[in-house]
Amino acid sequence: MGEDNRTSVTEFLFLGLSQDPQTQVLLFFLFLLIYLLTVLGNLLIILLIHTDPRLHTPMYFFLRNLSFADLCFSTTTVPQVLIHFLVKRKTISFVGCSTQLVVLLLVGCTDCALLAVMSYDRYVAVCKPLHYSSIMTHWVCVQMAAGSWASGAFVSLVDATFTLRLPYRGNNVINHFFCEPPALLKLASADTYSTEMAIFAMGVIILLAPVSLILISYWNIISTVIQMQSGEGRLKVFSTCGSHLIVVGLFYGSAIFAYMRPNSKIMNEKDKMISVFYSAVTPMLNPIIYSLRNKDVKGALRRITSR
Repeated sequence: MGEDNRTSVTEFLFLGLSQDPQTQVLLFFLFLLIYLLTVLGNLLIILLIHTDPRLHTPMYFFLRNLSFADLCFSTTTVPQVLIHFLVKRKTISFVGCSTQLVVLLLVGCTDCALLAVMSYDRYVAVCKPLHYSSIMTHWVCVQMAAGSWASGAFVSLVDATFTLRLPYRGNNVINHFFCEPPALLKLASADTYSTEMAIFAMGVIILLAPVSLILISYWNIISTVIQMQSGEGRLKVFSTCGSHLIVVGLFYGSAIFAYMRPNSKIMNEKDKMISVFYSAVTPMLNPIIYSLRNKDVKGALRRITSR
């Protein structure tokens, strides 16, 4: 099969989230608000952690990485979606689609690994407090963060290679609002079984394995907290664990639903709404839930605004 046949589709046309003009205007303002909150929240976290020495701890080191990944994740899709709400013809070039897919997978998979690393950090802090500083050294934290980005890059490379090597000829209408493997596979002009299996295998590595680590970490944290004498201490840890698990449930639940099930040839509205959660909503919620409710971050914010 010639190369010209493989890339005969030079651009893709998105159907987007709605065909109704009034709904599109409402969605434009909703997504604009979500994006502004995402950018402001994550940039604020990065700035505070960088400038305040009291936040130079393992937990905030990972949070800074998570905020950067979330910022990239949202910026990869939402600005394009905003433009598409205002235009009739929602197109993206094949090269643009490929780039979006690679970057989205890279930062999305890195997010998965970082959330698992952060749960392990909390496990060590709560369950092994006397050994925390000797276990979570700066070098260990750097290695764990680098490992998260490397695993994200590896999964992105595999998923993108398998997805983009498929031939795309004729049908170029994507019933979605951004480029990701499940949406593109529906347009492929060849059998997608091997690609689906590769994506499923990568999903086990980057979705199911981190979720298992998170659940084990939080199970141990909760078991330790139940044995605490202080009711106030128990409440504080349960409150933190609960909010973290909400983010984990939203992000992993929606991503697992999208990537860990057989590929149907039809993209329905439910699939698109689920994609909204991990592409736009979770990056906005992460800084609020992980950091801005935290007294250390609030203290850093007061110090930087009172200068």
